Amino acid sequence: MNFKLTELNYVKHMRTMFIISCAIVIIGLGILFFRGLNLGIDFASGTRVEVLTESQVSQEELAAAFEEAGVDEDISSVQYAEGGTLANVTFVGQLAQDEVASVKTVFTETFGNDPNISTVSAEVGRDIARNAIYAVALASLGIILYITFRFQFSYAVATVVAMLHDAFFMIVAFSIFGIEVNLYFVAAILTIIGYSVNDTIVTFDRVRENIQAYEKERKIKSMDVYRDIVNTSIQETIVRSVNTVITVLLTVIALYVFGAESIRGFSIALLIGLVMGMYSSIFIASYLWMLLKGMSLNKKKETAPEV
Repeated sequence: MNFKLTELNYVKHMRTMFIISCAIVIIGLGILFFRGLNLGIDFASGTRVEVLTESQVSQEELAAAFEEAGVDEDISSVQYAEGGTLANVTFVGQLAQDEVASVKTVFTETFGNDPNISTVSAEVGRDIARNAIYAVALASLGIILYITFRFQFSYAVATVVAMLHDAFFMIVAFSIFGIEVNLYFVAAILTIIGYSVNDTIVTFDRVRENIQAYEKERKIKSMDVYRDIVNTSIQETIVRSVNTVITVLLTVIALYVFGAESIRGFSIALLIGLVMGMYSSIFIASYLWMLLKGMSLNKKKETAPEV
């Protein structure tokens, strides 16, 4: 497997894969427009009720208890943990103070434990969403400044575009499957951003080393040289990238299978993001970087004085 990976011509397929990615992004925008996202109460106003019971309780039993407490809101979702004895029930709307008091009374009498009730207002939800966007924007700005300082601006642009590509694919996947978007999802996006950037920097670091080695003997005057350098650099780092993804994926799969229901969305986001992070470092970031270097090379040829 290692031999085949290090012998593949990655540059040969970059343009095709880049076009496919652009087409998927356009389709993804349409999906988001028509389907939207299944926002949890972290981003939309709502109420979460955590119910601890002595034995496994069904959703019908929970609905009957809420009806007895005089709650008219429809249950948005129910997630179970601790073998079904711990249920997290969410409502889209906020419960009034008298409804909260009634729920506490009925649930204590029915299930033997005082429920934990938390509410999020629409204003708080908007603040959380705004802060999540600010976090991604600040991370992007910091990455651009760091990579521009360490490498060049062309490396920074390619890295950030690949990073946003990975985050976008995760968002579209959540829209398609209707998975709840909550604070775990934001944590997953920030985690994947870090992984995607790290994987891209590893490849670009090898690209820079190979360019420096080449330019010790002669200057680069054609795109063919850049293509050969990029392909060689990917071949030299691909095994590391694949091994890293496989190792982390095993952990994420175990987290999905054995973890609590509430963090399964986080696990799915990581599964998608890890694979896309490796893909984007090869077929998005590297291709964009070559396009930028090609533009720079053509500009130098146009401004070069005639002899």
